[in-house]
Amino acid sequence: MASTMGRKLQKLNRRAFLAGTALCLSGTLAAAQMKVADLRGSIDSEDLGLLPNAASDQTAQFQNAVNRAVERGRALFLPAGTYPVANLRLPAGTLIVGVPGRTRLVYQGGGGQLVRAEGVSNIGLTGITFDGANRSIGDFTEGLLHFIGVGNVVLDNCEITGSSKMGLLMDRCSGRVENCRISGAAEAGLRSNEATGLAITGNTVTDCANGGIWVHRWREGEDGTIVSGNRVERIGARYGGTGQFGNGINVFRANSVMVSNNRVADCAFSAIRSNAGSNVQIIGNSCLRSGETAIYSEFGFQGAVIANNIVDGGTIGISIANFMDGGRMAVCTGNLIRNIKEDGPYPPEVAGFGIGIVVEADTTLTGNVVEGAPKIGLMLGWGPYMRNIAASQNIVRDCGTGIAVTVVEGAGSAVVTGNIIQGARSGAINGYRWLEKTTGELDNTSEFANLTIHGNQIAA
Repeated sequence: MASTMGRKLQKLNRRAFLAGTALCLSGTLAAAQMKVADLRGSIDSEDLGLLPNAASDQTAQFQNAVNRAVERGRALFLPAGTYPVANLRLPAGTLIVGVPGRTRLVYQGGGGQLVRAEGVSNIGLTGITFDGANRSIGDFTEGLLHFIGVGNVVLDNCEITGSSKMGLLMDRCSGRVENCRISGAAEAGLRSNEATGLAITGNTVTDCANGGIWVHRWREGEDGTIVSGNRVERIGARYGGTGQFGNGINVFRANSVMVSNNRVADCAFSAIRSNAGSNVQIIGNSCLRSGETAIYSEFGFQGAVIANNIVDGGTIGISIANFMDGGRMAVCTGNLIRNIKEDGPYPPEVAGFGIGIVVEADTTLTGNVVEGAPKIGLMLGWGPYMRNIAASQNIVRDCGTGIAVTVVEGAGSAVVTGNIIQGARSGAINGYRWLEKTTGELDNTSEFANLTIHGNQIAA
């Protein structure tokens, strides 16, 4: 009798908990655009036979609970505990709520994956830990969680850990990933392909073997993903290479992406790397201890704004490059670059390492501060690849050469005015033919008709 009464009280207490916490969770769910006012009418998974901390595989029970909740138009509540599952399929309208840090779905392996949703809409996952347990994932997917063509998918306050491939993979999706923690992925923590309106905000991505947050497209085009307020740390480059991997935030062929106010530290290559991403904005980020170029806008891009970033550590602070491949049109302003080193993760190529800022075509370079670049503070052009560079109001201090400007035949125009250069050990403003310094100090020069250099302040 006492035992029966205890079970009834336990059930009543759980339902009271659901009602009592409904108002607390309603803000999160409203933010997830699920249009659920609260959890008062949600279904407790135990009522559908799904038990936490069961020793046996719970996949069938879990799938049944999800399906029944969707059929009834209800949220599914998962009490704290461990749920051993695999190959879950989420139908349209799925809304699952767990206890943050205590509701754990543990992948059972077997060459499958943990969660998949395809061609549906309105998926919401809140307060759930997805643990891949480093078990094998099938060849048909690259992610522990894989969403394909899902409209309005929202992950909020979730954790994704221990994936033997990528942690979270999203193909042609819209929605939001926010306030989540992704760690221990054997490849990238989060990869989006051809997003249709995605925001990646306020997440922590750490200790992933090949990449942090990737915003990619199979073909170049408008993407518009927002990557803001994330913390990305300790990203490796297990597959090696010269920058394809090992980047904290990587944009590839995706146009109109905003990368703002992120903290990115201790990446094997770049903190933020945009390859062929036009109209990219890289603004207000903190980039610490990068293994190679801290911030990159490279190859066939047209349009980049790189502003108000802090770069502390790296082999090149900021590179806006590859005019020969169509890379052009940028604003580089208000950045602070310091503690640049000459030793990189591979033998130096092209201009090498130890440079503060590199620019090539149709670019204004204004109001930046560069300190301690051992080779060159500001590098304007490369060989004949320079056009329409305006470098003004910059401060360059304690560098090798302060400002290096290409004087190779065929190079376009550059204006270098109003800069302050102090403590340049190898010259304040010099002309270079590729890597060879071929002029003395340049100021008010008439030798090169394409260069206007005047009004710079040079101090010992």
